[in-house]
Amino acid sequence: MATKIEQLVDEISALTALELAELAKVLEDKFGVSAMAPMMAPAAAGAAAPAPAEEKSEYKVELTEIGDDKIKAIKAVRQVKKDLGLTDAKKLVEDAPSVLAEAASKDEANNMKEVLEAAGCKVKLS
Repeated sequence: MATKIEQLVDEISALTALELAELAKVLEDKFGVSAMAPMMAPAAAGAAAPAPAEEKSEYKVELTEIGDDKIKAIKAVRQVKKDLGLTDAKKLVEDAPSVLAEAASKDEANNMKEVLEAAGCKVKLS
């Protein structure tokens, strides 16, 4: 007498490809799992996996476009670069694309981007 598992395997082997796909979906839904294919093993046993990319600690903040309102852009530049006078901020805006910061921290760069984009500017972080 065949065991339950052997009987189940025999029944599954008799299913069509469409029925197998439906069975897999039902089992995924029932048990909350996924029937993903296993990851490929490295081609060479000695091949090292690539190291994950380290998150950058310093960002270059570049004003690429100023948008429709030049005055808002100048105010936003002065807000993020408090050490700039009106003339210097105006020059940066008029000369866009221009670099606002060479080595800003992640939080500082994101803050600058948020303020400038709220003023209608386009900013690039690299």
